[in-house]
Amino acid sequence: MIPQSGQAEPGFTFGDGVQKNKSCLSCHKDKELVGSANQISPKAFQHTTHAQLGCKTCHNTVSDSHPKDGKIARTTTCSDCHTDIATQYSISKHSLSVPDCSACHNPHSVHKPGEVYALDLNKTCTTCHTQDRITASHAQWLPQSNLHLGSINCITCHTKSDTFVLSVYVSRRDQKKTGAATTVADYAYLKSKASSDNIAQLVDRNQDSYISIEELRNFNTNPANKDLYLKAILTPATTSHAFQISDKSWNCTSCHAAGPDAAQVSRLVLPKQDGTFQHMDIEKGANIAALNVIPDFYMMGSSRNTILNMLGVGILAGGMVMPIGHGFFRFLTRKNRRKE
Repeated sequence: MIPQSGQAEPGFTFGDGVQKNKSCLSCHKDKELVGSANQISPKAFQHTTHAQLGCKTCHNTVSDSHPKDGKIARTTTCSDCHTDIATQYSISKHSLSVPDCSACHNPHSVHKPGEVYALDLNKTCTTCHTQDRITASHAQWLPQSNLHLGSINCITCHTKSDTFVLSVYVSRRDQKKTGAATTVADYAYLKSKASSDNIAQLVDRNQDSYISIEELRNFNTNPANKDLYLKAILTPATTSHAFQISDKSWNCTSCHAAGPDAAQVSRLVLPKQDGTFQHMDIEKGANIAALNVIPDFYMMGSSRNTILNMLGVGILAGGMVMPIGHGFFRFLTRKNRRKE
């Protein structure tokens, strides 16, 4: 029976998810008591918006005598709140074979897109679409498909987004060498590197919660960070549950001939102690100043490098010296050739 002292208030009441749901979680955290299908991790649940609303907002048929009353606790549907998303999803091919939101999203541990590692979003996709199948199907038309798939997440191309955000993660070189799927350094590792709870100071040296190009350059050239590198993932600025592929996705030039204005928005993404992530804006232009800024991400046709630009100009100028010099010399000596 639900203790009256811990009873959650019905309705849309926003507040402390831990205390509000304490009575429900006292049983539902125990797998032996409620079974694996009904077990809820308090740690995973407490950070969600659903926890802030309270269990009885969705499970509004639960009585004070639950579970002794023997009644099955009904729940509201996702579309009751997420109407716009439900509408988007209804026109997607996914809705025909996977009509239930919970097939992809666990309502008791769901994260917002920005709270998870960008490539971890793909794990939801690989539940049905195996990684081998994804790689093979993209390799039929996409050059260097493995390189692309390691630098973008699925929804970058499959949501018809016209604008992108470069999400930059502090990652571990030792895991990169072993070919580990996830190389992003976790909170505990970065805390040990920073010798402080404030791991942002590893990059944000002046502690202004804004990352300059100079700070990125200093991070990359600092010998103390030789075991770390910056991994950038191209993510969509907006998402849609319609999962429609933009025509631009099939056109290489949509990214690789977009010029320096492509993906101008970039953010440093750092892990938090609770397993989610925090975002800090990066100075505009970081993605095109490739050398010693974000050296592991170079998008041909969009990235720029001042040194390479100067070398290119030098090569072009050097190549023009011979024909121009030869023509100019012949012009100066034209009278002598006429006498001959």
